[in-house]
Amino acid sequence: MCVICFVKALVHVFKIYLTASYTYTFRSWPVAFRWDDVRAAGGSSSHRALTCAAAAAGVWLLRDEALGGDALGRPPRGVRSQAQCLLQQLRGLPGHLASYALAHSLGRWLVYPGSLSLMRRVLLPLLQHGQERLVERYHGRRAKLVACDGNEIDTMFMDRRQDPGSQGHGLRLVICCEGNAGFYEMGCLSAPLEAGYSVLGWNHPGFGGSTGVPSPQHDANAMDVVVQYALHCLHFSPAHVVVYGWSVGGFTATWATMTYPGLGALVLDATFDDLVPLALKVMPHSWKGLVVRTVREHFNLNVAEQLCCYPGPVLLLRRTQDDVVSTSGRLRPLSPGGVEGNRGNELLLRLLEHRYPAVMAPEGRSVVIRWLRAGSLAQEAAFYARCRVDEKWCLALLRSYRARCEEGLQGEEAQGPHGPAFPWLVGQGLSSRRRRRLALFLARKHLKNVEATHFSPLEPEEFQLPWGL
Repeated sequence: MCVICFVKALVHVFKIYLTASYTYTFRSWPVAFRWDDVRAAGGSSSHRALTCAAAAAGVWLLRDEALGGDALGRPPRGVRSQAQCLLQQLRGLPGHLASYALAHSLGRWLVYPGSLSLMRRVLLPLLQHGQERLVERYHGRRAKLVACDGNEIDTMFMDRRQDPGSQGHGLRLVICCEGNAGFYEMGCLSAPLEAGYSVLGWNHPGFGGSTGVPSPQHDANAMDVVVQYALHCLHFSPAHVVVYGWSVGGFTATWATMTYPGLGALVLDATFDDLVPLALKVMPHSWKGLVVRTVREHFNLNVAEQLCCYPGPVLLLRRTQDDVVSTSGRLRPLSPGGVEGNRGNELLLRLLEHRYPAVMAPEGRSVVIRWLRAGSLAQEAAFYARCRVDEKWCLALLRSYRARCEEGLQGEEAQGPHGPAFPWLVGQGLSSRRRRRLALFLARKHLKNVEATHFSPLEPEEFQLPWGL
């Protein structure tokens, strides 16, 4: 009996040693894939290529007027004199310095708490256990990728293609983008993984085994090499790649699908349209100007803008008990079913207004807003039933419009990887009643309510691929 106990203890100690080595020696691992491997091999990329000189600056980010556009009423930059430009820079210097100081102190801790060394130390046993589980149970393969800025990105790949399941889920790869305190070892990848999909998880720069400091630019650099790795090293076709973003991970998820529009689908879970409203909720009101400037210059997580640049299938998962991405009240617990302040509402409205502007005329927008106020699945179903939406008629109308567009775009470049480019002008000439019903139909196809809190693990059955026409 003592011999058996000794052997069991020895095995347990050996497993702990392997797990610890697996964590601490990651920096000495060989590099599995670099951002420029495809270019060095003579491959091509569908997004803006980086030269070696531009690599340190990072991949391209979508920037709005607040980040470099000309303000209204000012002469164009090329017309301004050097003296005017210098004077403008001097006037804005104190604001820039204050914004920089806030961003690199309190700001980064609030936006990316998972990068704090204290949190990593506290979570280390859980991260080790999570790695062990992914390797032993799902045969996960850990790999080190190098982004264009030199950061080493820690990834884990679970391949299900040899046993894809009855529905073929394993033939699709789900790239999981974690939240600001999430790690692939214990994060959102559990739902698609348990649902039978092939899964690729990765950690933000500064999280887990990944090096560097988290920021929107560094995150985008990391996401770029992760997508390239999935396409060129793991050999998944773009159409079979699904990007799944949870919370802050919605930024990198929408960046990926914006930059690689041929990717198959996008699922956003418990995310938001823009970081500014959420930042203003937790900061003193007197800091409003500084907070807005800091977010725009250093943490511009413009999820909605990037989302509207993707032409493929999209599904938004809105958690009805989510008080993290809600602006209903300042730091107060969310009442059950209090979904009116959920920023996922704005994300849906922005998406539908971009894709179907004629449908989302005032009456269409109004009915969608009323539907978004339903705080439970029962309330949502009751409202939908009262509106008497004819789903067959809606599908027939959309398919007919798409067929006409495809017929007119034969042989033209306007035909994108997912069909006719948005926006669609379907819905013109419809009565107000039919426009409302079509708007409600589209809203329900693009957003699904989940009765859960922000940090509740998503059930495997709740993870679904987006609706496709």
